[in-house]
Amino acid sequence: MTTPNPLLTDSPLPRFSAIEPAHVLPAVDATLADYRARIDALLADATPRTFANTMLPQETLENRLEQVWSPVSHLHAVRDSETLRAVFSQAEQRLSDHAAELGQNRGLYAAVKAVADNVDFSNLPRAGQALVEHALRDFRLSGVALEEPARSRFREISTTLTRLATEFEEAVLDAAEAWSEPVDETALAGLPEAERALLRQYAQDAGRDGWLVTLKQPSVQAILTYADNRGLRECAYTAYQTRASDQGPDAGRFDNSARIEQILALRHEGARLLGFANAAEESLATKMAASPQRVLAFLHDLVQRARPVAERELAELREFAAAELSLPDLQPWDIAYAAEKLRLKKFDLSEEELKPYFPLPAVIVGLFAITERVFGVRLQMRDGVEVWHPDVRYYDVLDVDGQVRAGAFVDLYARAGKRGGAWMDVCRSRFSDGARTHSPIAYLTCNFAPPLEGQPALLTHDDVLTLFHEFGHGLHHLLTEVDFPGVAGISGVEWDAVELPSQFMENFGWQREALALFARHWQTGAPLPDELFARMQAARHFHAGLFLVRQLELGLFDFRLHLEYDPALGARALELLAEVRREVAVLTPPAWQRMPHSFTHIFAGGYAAGYYSYLWAELLSADAFGRFEEAGAFNRAAGDGFRRSILAVGGSRPALESFVEFRGREPQPAALLRSYGLAA
Repeated sequence: MTTPNPLLTDSPLPRFSAIEPAHVLPAVDATLADYRARIDALLADATPRTFANTMLPQETLENRLEQVWSPVSHLHAVRDSETLRAVFSQAEQRLSDHAAELGQNRGLYAAVKAVADNVDFSNLPRAGQALVEHALRDFRLSGVALEEPARSRFREISTTLTRLATEFEEAVLDAAEAWSEPVDETALAGLPEAERALLRQYAQDAGRDGWLVTLKQPSVQAILTYADNRGLRECAYTAYQTRASDQGPDAGRFDNSARIEQILALRHEGARLLGFANAAEESLATKMAASPQRVLAFLHDLVQRARPVAERELAELREFAAAELSLPDLQPWDIAYAAEKLRLKKFDLSEEELKPYFPLPAVIVGLFAITERVFGVRLQMRDGVEVWHPDVRYYDVLDVDGQVRAGAFVDLYARAGKRGGAWMDVCRSRFSDGARTHSPIAYLTCNFAPPLEGQPALLTHDDVLTLFHEFGHGLHHLLTEVDFPGVAGISGVEWDAVELPSQFMENFGWQREALALFARHWQTGAPLPDELFARMQAARHFHAGLFLVRQLELGLFDFRLHLEYDPALGARALELLAEVRREVAVLTPPAWQRMPHSFTHIFAGGYAAGYYSYLWAELLSADAFGRFEEAGAFNRAAGDGFRRSILAVGGSRPALESFVEFRGREPQPAALLRSYGLAA
């Protein structure tokens, strides 16, 4: 008897324990074949076009494809293997080919346009209208109007870009996994015991004695922040900042240089085929910002305000490092180390002093308590759910009436085979197909240092904010009330507004009332002392200028890279980065630093010509949270308003309209500057 393919079984949740790489291609092929056959049948039907007979069948097919592909894509990110990687790459190409073919299906475009032209279109619910409008826009952005040979060329570009993005991300992961540095105890001077224990654990995991420095984020952060050994700091910095490049200890081995050139050339060519001047203009077709000039004006204005602050902060740091740390020539690998020492001197505050008050289990409980007070939903762990690693937990999301309305897989620790960073992704979308409503399910993923023997995982305050951030994305997906996946939750939201709920949630990590729910010493149970909280608040905007100019450097580099691309000159990535740094940066890294080569956000994620979105959305989030600052952090009316006006509606209407409904006015730019402690 043949065992059914777990990717093709209609199960409430993915059957992770049963999924094998051998299941991937058969499941994808079968699903795509059925998809094509059903689209052909839809187009062969001569019945007049309606939302019910044209749009809903497509949503059903997309929902089924998501159920097949989502667990595969997720496993590729959190439990990678050579076998899975090989079939993932093949399957992703087939999906890309399918999407390009579908996006250029003129018969389907005509059918959707007929729905829009129907006299009953204005009677559809707002979400239904948005679904149709977004579909027509996406057809145009897929080249549906192109004639041969441009039509075929555009499809070729789309599928090649999909392959290159996967290869780019895999090269970064491979480069990080390939490098490590064994050290003895003398090299670890300055590291707190928790960080030493972490490096000891990395060595044990690798079957070695002693301590092992790796390029996992907790390891790099520990060395750069605490290690007295300047040579070790430089070693870790060099390896981390040259990942997947032509420089550093693995120079050329995983080099993304050629991929950067290819990706930018193909994006530019594709944008030109669609009638845009460049890839930046094409990117703005799905964003709030109306023009490249608007984006550049936004960023340049912030540079003018932030750079003088950053210059003062760096001058103070240089003076401190020379006088008290014997570092007269401050280098990039000294910045975090010197900054931690200066913060300790100015505010008598270190992350090590804070970490005992942020044991991860208690932070989770506190985050859920905040969510219940503000939004009226409760999260409850469910046992017996199939997961991909023993550390993963699954939570049901219960509404005020006690009914399960959504669910979330939570995977929080760094480990081998898991890509770095933190993210939320969609497992299942909310969808009402007439027969039943499918509940939204999310993946919430972080890379915190795991618990050590005899103690829980202890988070830095930055880790707490990261967790709150990703949970904000999760709430956007989980609390949607839109029944059509194409515009539910985060789907269909303008990319420069999609960070609004995530950055909004970070604010609770600074509220005394919120911290009182969970910030307790893991050993004594003592609450976070008032005087320690006061020192946290005093240090909140420490080096805000330096942080902001770093974000502006990344945002301007990304946007100009896509805006100014010239096929005759090539990417000019390093040259352009140097130009941006001359305008923005106050401390220039060494010439061998290769930030672009591991910039997965823009070369393998969704942030191409859109990294500025973090700051754009931060303006929205800071202004939105102002209502809670006025009414109280746990004000239920404000919470219900945010849930109703922002979270529930997803991409079913323009983000600005949702913001205005919640705040009663358009966003005020001064809110962003206030959030950084900078004068407006």
